[in-house]
Amino acid sequence: MVLRDLLGEAFAALDRADAHSLDDVVAGVAAMCASPSTHHVAVLSLLDAMTRAATHAWELGWQPADVHRIVGRRLGPPEQQIAVHVMTDELAQYAPATIDRLWVAQLRELSDGSPRSRSVTWMDALRAGGTDWFTLVSRSVTVLHLLARLPRLEVLTPLPGQALPEAGTSQTGGGDQTPPADERILSRVRMLLAKAESTTFEAEAETFTAGAQALMARHSIDAALLSRDSRDGHGGTGPQGRRIGVDNPYEGPKAVLLQAVASANRCRMVWSRELGFATVVGFEADLESVELLFTSLLVQATRTLAAAGSRSDQHGGSRTRSFRQSFLSAFADRIGERLHEATAHEEETAVAEGTGGRELVPLLAARAEQVDEQLDSWFPEVRQARVSAARDAEGWHHGRSAADRAHLGTARGVQA
Repeated sequence: MVLRDLLGEAFAALDRADAHSLDDVVAGVAAMCASPSTHHVAVLSLLDAMTRAATHAWELGWQPADVHRIVGRRLGPPEQQIAVHVMTDELAQYAPATIDRLWVAQLRELSDGSPRSRSVTWMDALRAGGTDWFTLVSRSVTVLHLLARLPRLEVLTPLPGQALPEAGTSQTGGGDQTPPADERILSRVRMLLAKAESTTFEAEAETFTAGAQALMARHSIDAALLSRDSRDGHGGTGPQGRRIGVDNPYEGPKAVLLQAVASANRCRMVWSRELGFATVVGFEADLESVELLFTSLLVQATRTLAAAGSRSDQHGGSRTRSFRQSFLSAFADRIGERLHEATAHEEETAVAEGTGGRELVPLLAARAEQVDEQLDSWFPEVRQARVSAARDAEGWHHGRSAADRAHLGTARGVQA
């Protein structure tokens, strides 16, 4: 029986949740991989099937970070490692200049950086590392099955092989492109936020994060003005999309926090709860701000929650989950208020200082409309969803207080 037929049987067994039949099929494929007479054909056939599945995933709108996230949610770390190998091999087929830079960055972050000879397949490398063929084939088949069952997503960037060599950023339409977000500024922002998150001295943290906030605010305004002055005369690169993980526990309040950060930065957000991520739509400089600030605020909120410890009700039962859910909900609510206040202040300051003159406010309003139009294009049937209300008064007040103390850091990438 050819490998394609065996994989079909394995998929059917997985769909039926028939572990016994799946084990029989996996044992057959593993025997083919282990046999000297069939090893080469079996391994290459399985690798080819997985590479083609990755190509299909790209066509469905999935990016490397998305695949890695869903494999982790549905399967586990060993399968994530296999997925990274598969994606690395798939993307190696294209000229580097024709792969969107965000994809390259995602794959670099996911990879462990260990070099592997191109003359050795990743399956053979893992086998040499001590993984038996049955386990290796079993994990590979489950990853292949998951890739084959992925739903369609919005295509947010050019597919591999289709990005323009001169393009520095992701793009959804024609026209000249503005330079990508200045990595020197972002590197300084990350450094300041890391220091703010690690220090135990509030005044010191405030100094670090205030510096990061000022950097991102100025960077965002400059990006908007640079786009206005681009030589095509129509604002350069349009709005883009970026997927940001929103994980359990307490995914609801975390999504609300991300919504607050996105809104304050003139971005829009759509939460795909069952897939574990939200898609944020906006201009590149603002998307960078949203991702950096959201991550930093989660670190700060989690640290405060850990320090708060557990909670019990009057009968001795645990109300820790209710307390933490309410804390994060209140934290998100208050952070949203603070961010919008910071947004208004930065915009007023920029106008008063003559940065962009009177054109700045209508420019920002026009870009916000572009973001709305792009979101409506990608998500024509999006609907509002409610997140469970906070039920623990102590958690709510504690969360509001923590949000007032939180350091906004990039607080505003807002001036889109």
